[in-house]
Amino acid sequence: MSGAVGRSGVARVVAGPVTAPGFALAGVAADAVPAGADAAAALARAAEREGTTVVLVEERLYDSLPAEIRKRWERSVAPVVVPFPSPVAEVERAPGERIVELIRRAIGYRVRLR
Repeated sequence: MSGAVGRSGVARVVAGPVTAPGFALAGVAADAVPAGADAAAALARAAEREGTTVVLVEERLYDSLPAEIRKRWERSVAPVVVPFPSPVAEVERAPGERIVELIRRAIGYRVRLR
């Protein structure tokens, strides 16, 4: 199944077994990663597939990656790896925290939202 991003690239999803089928129904290639499985290996496989420009990773899985692997993906420009909220957040974040982190990654500076 191919993902959907546009003419120039393909999106893929790495998510838990509850979330992945929803993306697949929407036409986005999704790899289901069961609890306790190697999220780093699943992310690497998704990123290595031909034409992949964006990999969406369920936040719970992204947070389980070792710090050095997360840093490598944060610097990656091809493909871009973007964590998305898990269906049930284990730790509630402040509403703007996710936005601040995305802006920091995009421009290289931490900003303060009011």
